[in-house]
Amino acid sequence: MEVQAGQLLSQINIPSDLKKFKEEDLPEICKELRQYIIDIVSVNGGHFASSLGVVELTVALHYVMNTPYDQLVWDVGHQAYGHKILTGRREVFHTNRIYKGISGFPKRSESEYDTFGVGHSSTSISAALGMAVASHYKGEKDRQHVAVIGDGSMTAGMAFEALNHAGIENSNVLVILNDNCMSIDPNVGALKDYLTDITTSKTYNKFRDDVSAVLSKISELGPNAHEIVKKIEKSIKGTLLKKSNLFEALNFRYFGPIDGHDVVHLAKVLKDLRDIPGPKLLHCVTVKGKGYALAEKDQTKWHSPGLFNKITGEIKKSAPSKPQGPKYQDVFGHTMVELAEMNDKIMGITPAMPSGCSLNIMMKAMPHRAFDVGIAEQHAVTFSAGLATQGLIPFCNIYSSFMQRAYDQVVHDVALQKLPVVFCLDRAGIAGADGPTHHGAYDIAYFRCIPNMIVSAPMNEEELRNLMYTAQLKNHGGPFSIRYPRGNGVMPEWKRPLKEVEVGKGRKITDGEDVAILTIGHIGNEAVKACLELNAEGYYPAHYDMRFAKPIDEELLHEVFKNFKNVITVEDGCIQGGMGSAVLEFMADHQYQAVVKRLGIPDAVIEHGEQAELWNECGYDAFAILKTVKELVKAKPTERLVG
Repeated sequence: MEVQAGQLLSQINIPSDLKKFKEEDLPEICKELRQYIIDIVSVNGGHFASSLGVVELTVALHYVMNTPYDQLVWDVGHQAYGHKILTGRREVFHTNRIYKGISGFPKRSESEYDTFGVGHSSTSISAALGMAVASHYKGEKDRQHVAVIGDGSMTAGMAFEALNHAGIENSNVLVILNDNCMSIDPNVGALKDYLTDITTSKTYNKFRDDVSAVLSKISELGPNAHEIVKKIEKSIKGTLLKKSNLFEALNFRYFGPIDGHDVVHLAKVLKDLRDIPGPKLLHCVTVKGKGYALAEKDQTKWHSPGLFNKITGEIKKSAPSKPQGPKYQDVFGHTMVELAEMNDKIMGITPAMPSGCSLNIMMKAMPHRAFDVGIAEQHAVTFSAGLATQGLIPFCNIYSSFMQRAYDQVVHDVALQKLPVVFCLDRAGIAGADGPTHHGAYDIAYFRCIPNMIVSAPMNEEELRNLMYTAQLKNHGGPFSIRYPRGNGVMPEWKRPLKEVEVGKGRKITDGEDVAILTIGHIGNEAVKACLELNAEGYYPAHYDMRFAKPIDEELLHEVFKNFKNVITVEDGCIQGGMGSAVLEFMADHQYQAVVKRLGIPDAVIEHGEQAELWNECGYDAFAILKTVKELVKAKPTERLVG
């Protein structure tokens, strides 16, 4: 279905085209841009509410700033759909997040207007400051550097580290705080309350009005404009001391809060801020999902709703070709409540992903025992460690690729102290349309090398429940990690009685001959499919579900290498350092001789697409397993039967 841009938007291919319009045209351009995003996302899917909330800010920035010479960093990156449409990608925007199409996030290799890759959050101020310092060093005094930070990104420690540094550099950096009180779920914490106080405080609103009055006249004041601004700031210090404003205390000039949906006013403010040197912060108040009533009403649901009818708001759900199990995340959420009812020491922790990982189920049932700590993975891990020191059993749920941000805390604060924190790594393996910033490619490798760490992965929903049950039964001498993928499992009847799993023990799925297939995690179901097809063709490989990459089941591996000269390892993770590497290490340590073929994510950046498409591209889906078995079995099935 072809989507047509509006009359004005269709004339804008790059930001210089936008500058040809008058300020009074900007509201209509915003209206057309918002409608274009609705039209495309409703039929192609993707993030939704976040980009709707910054339409006016996006238009104003590209109208005022000289992009790409002036540099914009979007944080989080899923706010940047409008930015992509205005910067030469309108005609290909329908391929957004689709295999071989454009990325759902800003990406340096995709466009010169994408100054920094921002699939995770809270990096924009650091990046923009680095750019600003570099420009200052190179003598580019007229260059602007803007960090648009929103959707909860300001809650991360890294944002405050950058603010602290920027305040002493006196570099030409503008931080725009897109304050919509939301990440994916509602924002949490003292900062949210602080920003709410600013938006409702008479003192701060008076300050806003004073600054706005000055800015509206600044162009008429001539070369002494900045001195006049300083005098006005000094004149109101009696009511607005630096210490009363967090950002002012960090040596930022604070402007706002202002209406983030008044595009004409935004453009005027940005023009004036462009001429004020040093670190500045503009506080914009916006509504996530602005312009689409249902998204404004339920911002979490409409963060990334999938395909929907833009008129009725009905979210379309494609019927599976055969019965599927529930989402792994939902099995986690319901099992957390079940286990917590059995064990009063269990606590749940997530860094700003309660609906994404389904900890919201426990938060509703047991609000005093489940915590959303904001976009703060490092804090989530060490907070969990603190709970564990007091005899509690924290289940810390962090997406695999987000866990990379807290690796130091896992090592120093948890593993070295042998604390029983249970790490549940959602979105492990290929994450799909979110692409390389979200693929959970490395967790087996980066956890396997940590002393005192148990590394496990369930093949289905029942196994996930049993691993969670096992993790909380006793102190296993350190942390216990359980990785599972995005999406649905394979067991419609998944809620079965909980059973303890022996740590470090795998299981045989099928007997066989000639080839042993060793899998770990959900990808083992691809091996099941391959084996069924191979059996029909006269090939009979054995299949083992390893369950644990560490401690690895040595008894099972002895059985494998004594009986098979051809071994295939399959994992939905990086080949280097993964489960297959552990198998090779075992083989070398025990001086076995065999041909081992490792299938998994290669040593390359894997772009976005559907999971099945990317499994196939990486060469570890059912077809790839089938093909590898046939390559290893030299004799044809008929010849083997005759022999």
